[in-house]
Amino acid sequence: MKLNENFLIHTSDGETLLVPTAEASFRGIVRCNKSVEAILRCLERGADEEEIVRSLCDRFDGEESVIRADVSSVLADLRGVGAIDE
Repeated sequence: MKLNENFLIHTSDGETLLVPTAEASFRGIVRCNKSVEAILRCLERGADEEEIVRSLCDRFDGEESVIRADVSSVLADLRGVGAIDE
């Protein structure tokens, strides 16, 4: 799974945004917190869901079950806007 090429990750002044290009069907900007940014960075390198969960568990404090549920939710949202290529 990876980030769709029609979406760009833009960071400015400590804020990360997911921005669609003109070719994307989604029209809008997604504001990202640190965990969503980490998920996007994993998707840039083609990580699967399990790799993303492990990466976030290594980076953030929290129960694995909570992180796993959050990753699943974010991935569903990203799929909903067409930002993920399976």
